[in-house]
Amino acid sequence: MKSLLITAVISYLLGTVPFGYLLVRVFRGQDVRRIGSGNIGATNVSRTSPVLGVLTLLLDGLKGLTAVAITRTLFPSQPILLGTAAVLAIVGHMFPLWLKFRGGKGVATGLGGFALLVPKTVLVMVGIFFAIFVVFRYVSLASILTVALFPLLVWLLEPDKGVPLAGFAAVSSLLIISRHHENIRRLRAHTEPRFQWRKG
Repeated sequence: MKSLLITAVISYLLGTVPFGYLLVRVFRGQDVRRIGSGNIGATNVSRTSPVLGVLTLLLDGLKGLTAVAITRTLFPSQPILLGTAAVLAIVGHMFPLWLKFRGGKGVATGLGGFALLVPKTVLVMVGIFFAIFVVFRYVSLASILTVALFPLLVWLLEPDKGVPLAGFAAVSSLLIISRHHENIRRLRAHTEPRFQWRKG
């Protein structure tokens, strides 16, 4: 029980670091929550600067990866705790204490966390994401469809990981897709904006 609590606290707090918000605040003097979709994730940050968007993507992914890496160091060979670390990092990113629990959507943080747990699956997911994005140019659509396939891909590509990690993948998918509810509504109404890089 103590190990679970330690894992949860560390992972959640790592997830809450709002890199997108901080980068835009420091380098642009703006509040990213008042720009575009108001999201603190990489897609919205890129509307202010492609460079900051890429940096946000990498740092958000690093949050999840670090949470799992720390947990694996502290409590080796405990897949339940490793899956918990990945999920709680996503939750921290979505509901950061420091921003009144209004955070991002968790895609990059989820990929980073699960990269250490199911690397083959994550690599395939990245390929699927870019294929969908190149065809349709909707980041949201690519994210939703790719994440929806996550549990199935874990089950098919890495069966040796067992049921627990597929379960954590399913929980993560539900969390991330639920955070895309506004995007889903706009996609259905054909009002979702296609992604465009902004110079700067």
